[in-house]
Amino acid sequence: MFSKETYISRRAELKRLVGEGIIVLFGNNESPCNYPANSYYPMRQDSSFLYYFGQKRDGLVGVIDIDNDIETLIGDDIDIEDIVWYGSVDSVADLAAQVGVKNSAPMRQLKAICDDAKGKRTIHFLPPYRHDIKIQLMDLLDIHPSKQKAAASMPLIRAVVKMRSTKEPQEIEALERASVIGYKMHTTAMSITRPGVTEKYVGGQVDGIAHSYGAMVSFATIFSQHGEIMHGNPSTALLEAGRLALCDCGAETIDHYCSDNTRTMPVSGKFTQRQLEIYSIVEACHDYVLEVARPGVKYMDVHFAVCRLMTDRLKELGLMRGDTEEAVRAGAHAMFLPHGLGHMMGMDVHDMENLDQINVGFDEETRPNLEQFGTNCLRMGRRLQEGFVVTDEPGIYFIPALIDDWRKTGHCAEFLNFDLLDTYKDFGGIRIEDDVLITADGCRFIGKDRIPYHPKDVEEYMASHRA
Repeated sequence: MFSKETYISRRAELKRLVGEGIIVLFGNNESPCNYPANSYYPMRQDSSFLYYFGQKRDGLVGVIDIDNDIETLIGDDIDIEDIVWYGSVDSVADLAAQVGVKNSAPMRQLKAICDDAKGKRTIHFLPPYRHDIKIQLMDLLDIHPSKQKAAASMPLIRAVVKMRSTKEPQEIEALERASVIGYKMHTTAMSITRPGVTEKYVGGQVDGIAHSYGAMVSFATIFSQHGEIMHGNPSTALLEAGRLALCDCGAETIDHYCSDNTRTMPVSGKFTQRQLEIYSIVEACHDYVLEVARPGVKYMDVHFAVCRLMTDRLKELGLMRGDTEEAVRAGAHAMFLPHGLGHMMGMDVHDMENLDQINVGFDEETRPNLEQFGTNCLRMGRRLQEGFVVTDEPGIYFIPALIDDWRKTGHCAEFLNFDLLDTYKDFGGIRIEDDVLITADGCRFIGKDRIPYHPKDVEEYMASHRA
């Protein structure tokens, strides 16, 4: 948790941006696994609640009455039976005082606050993503869960996105700490990856690092020889000599700031020539972002600059052909890169996506293309600003079903060599990802120690750190 003054200042700015009415920010509750008393652990607090109220305890709601300048932390104190099992905790009043909130109240008071305001003043809330909060919101405001996303407050959404998009110096420090854990996770994977080990074993060791040094993983770890599957979670399959393993993982600090990196490594410890040919293209695209990403540049333009570079290099291998601009305009590159270059990152690994990606990664000037395959998965397109943190994650994937589908339909056939593509169906996929901070005059990677990603560095690390 940051200083009390941090949260006081953030709430003051939020009130200024929203302007009028009552803001209701819901914290999260415990989420049961299998039966009520067996909850998923650790409980993950809602990020926007954390941003403005700082407290991690379950069952809390922050209320900001803008018109009367009254802030209240609402929640029930735990009783003696809970204390027996979980130990003593601070009272809700104490929790409120720790973040500069003068008032506290039991949960039953929230209904009275909402009833008093309904029909008279605007009640601002963010779109809920948990079903228990949707039910609570329905009880409070008589809005059916199916209509709550549409009823959520756009002034509040815009204010939260504006504030959370630009990272404060203390947030950048927290992200740097997350990168230290991420480094340990990825280098652990490199040190134990070898033929005969299961994907599940490597993934489990990686997850253990996150839990040992931080709060938890920032998302479900991806570790798979099937790198062509975007979210390939670890299976019980044995790692095989000659194949590639893709590791996409990250950590959350105790303060709930994230890291998100991807590395692709040769299971045998040495890349084959064909693997190096594809890997070098992804490596070049990854590094090119450092040259072109800077304040004032649209991240959508950075994405397409990378796509053009990738297309040019794939043409050299004979996998693509034709005019590069026309190929990218037609979306032919999405055969190999069916996702966007990156996304916002911070307290959430896909920062604020619960507020709808069109509100986070786009704006009135820059609109998403929801029709074109691949481009429709671009999560971040708007102009970059100093203090933004975005991911840089180009990849090349050979997806057998996609190759077959496009060959059958003739989609982008004038730009693709399907006969050669068929010979890559057993290749898998390669992705290299790092977290990028936009600075005053350019950008830099988050993290003092760079997880090895240049081919020789990967091979040397794997050779010298085999566990």
